[in-house]
Amino acid sequence: MKHIVLLTLSLLAAGCGSSYGMKVPGSLVKKLPFEVRIELLEAENELALAVDKVDEANNEIDRARDNIRRARSRQDAAEDEVDRATDEVSREVAKLAIEESEARVEYLRAKQRLSVGLRDVSELARDCAFAKFEMAKLTSARKAKVQGSEELDPKEFEEQVAECEAEVKEERAGLAEAEKEEKAAREAWEVKKTALARKTFDARASPYVENL
Repeated sequence: MKHIVLLTLSLLAAGCGSSYGMKVPGSLVKKLPFEVRIELLEAENELALAVDKVDEANNEIDRARDNIRRARSRQDAAEDEVDRATDEVSREVAKLAIEESEARVEYLRAKQRLSVGLRDVSELARDCAFAKFEMAKLTSARKAKVQGSEELDPKEFEEQVAECEAEVKEERAGLAEAEKEEKAAREAWEVKKTALARKTFDARASPYVENL
């Protein structure tokens, strides 16, 4: 069963169009003694965690999309309230609700852009975990003196890991601007949300304010 899981994860990572897809032939891995295969569990678990993080990142993008839809619905409802307002106070509350919902949408869009960037980084990190897994396989195969392992160059596998990790670091650093935009948009929304809450009785219990 462990071998089946290991193989499934390998194929998953390798099938993502990665430029870090250099693999150890499965025929070599099959020849590994059981006690040596156990040594691969740590690298396998790291790969499994990296795959999970990609799933989590995709789920976050889906949640952001749903939140944007709800925020737009709230914005439409607030605009309708302006037309239905019968007094100045109600009209002011409705206008504040529009401003809050507009700021909410802008924040959620900024958050979604950041989430997409983080998802891309997590996908690349998954490829790095796959590269590490393959390097661990080769290390184990050479340690066990599996026939054919001597034909593979460990340096090539080490370079694959190093190049991938360097790219992850670069891509992660490239998200700095998106993180600033997300933070600024959230702060702007918080200001509008607080203003609306204060106008509608209480900042923590206002029926007009919905927390994310």
